[in-house]
Amino acid sequence: MHKNKTQSYPQNQLMTDHQILERASEIIASKFIAGDEFTDAKTTKEYLTFKLGHHESEVFALMFLNSQHQLIEYNEMFHGTIDSASVYPREVLKVALSVNASAVILGHNHPSGSSVPSNADKRITKRLVDALGLIDVRVLDHVVVGKTAFSFAEKGLL
Repeated sequence: MHKNKTQSYPQNQLMTDHQILERASEIIASKFIAGDEFTDAKTTKEYLTFKLGHHESEVFALMFLNSQHQLIEYNEMFHGTIDSASVYPREVLKVALSVNASAVILGHNHPSGSSVPSNADKRITKRLVDALGLIDVRVLDHVVVGKTAFSFAEKGLL
């Protein structure tokens, strides 16, 4: 097991393993942001794995999309504990309206490594689908990131 939490870099610059992984994740994920369309589960799962896979506690994020399913904004809206995060539909609706989103993709991580959605995951997905539907914003997918990524859309759960 790797116990050393820092690496040595030129000019006495020290970065923790977590900082290195976070920066690498940002670099890799940035390749998707330049107007790319998120129209398939594979691309979406890859993007959200890079964005959420390194967190040590549960994070619930939203990808706000325009009518061509191009990314308007990625927002890690809710941060929780090692096994849960509270999600508030009212706050999601406020952001969706403020960025003029036509669609959203939900995503969150499971620090345990399991990407199997829990009953709570299924319930919040339904609540968000219902709430966003009232303002004509479609939920295209909900991706759960663990050691692998699980797509609600791929499995017919949306």
